Amino acid sequence: MDLQLRGKTALVTGATAGIGLEIARALALEGAIVIITGRDRARLDAAIATVKAPGDKAVSGILADAASAEGAALIAKGAPAIDILVNNLGIYESKQFGDITDADWSHLFDVNVMSGVRLSRAYLPGMLERDWGRIIFISSESALAIPADMIHYATTKTAQLSISRGLAQLTRGTNVTVNAVMPGPTRSDGIETFLRSQASDPSAPIKQIEAEFFASARAPSILQRMIEAEEVANLVAYLASPRSSATNGAALRTEGGLINTIA
Repeated sequence: MDLQLRGKTALVTGATAGIGLEIARALALEGAIVIITGRDRARLDAAIATVKAPGDKAVSGILADAASAEGAALIAKGAPAIDILVNNLGIYESKQFGDITDADWSHLFDVNVMSGVRLSRAYLPGMLERDWGRIIFISSESALAIPADMIHYATTKTAQLSISRGLAQLTRGTNVTVNAVMPGPTRSDGIETFLRSQASDPSAPIKQIEAEFFASARAPSILQRMIEAEEVANLVAYLASPRSSATNGAALRTEGGLINTIA
């Protein structure tokens, strides 16, 4: 299916690895002009090279920290007019509630929530003026299935759902949409370290550790495996396209059935 993205300009934050990188690659393969952001020049350049590799699509990068007001301003200045904004930047950690400091809370909100708030505030007016645009927040299944050891992370992901739905209300009667995507546990560069930190035997083979994680910490999962980043990117590419025009204000799941509700 042609997603009709050729010539559309897309900005993907936190796209030097993991889900963000796969989203950038999926959009580029569909013909979009892709801009990715990152804080490290070497990683940013490497990501641009890998996204270009499949077809030498138009891909560029902005070196900036989207989690800061200064970084968001740099991004908005470097890419003043875009068609698609994917608020992918995010971090997570496992920490017991009593050990989560005020600084921890503030840091996760700056990275996971305020990065998307600032960039949406910068780009939504232009999208409304041009009467076309897509804003997509990469949330998490943890927004609804709250892990007891990641309450601060889950709270930021729930906040993203509220922001996404609220912004969608501002697009009433236009061809601009705002949606959120909720991936489940997804394979990424740092996931093995996280899984080993949760395992009863951190030295066990990673396949055994992964199976234990889903049997205990994520038992409701129907897939009972890690989700691949490209599986998330496929849904994001569709939401970014003109073909998703009737989907607005939605929170869509790519969590493998981990959320054990139908609403």
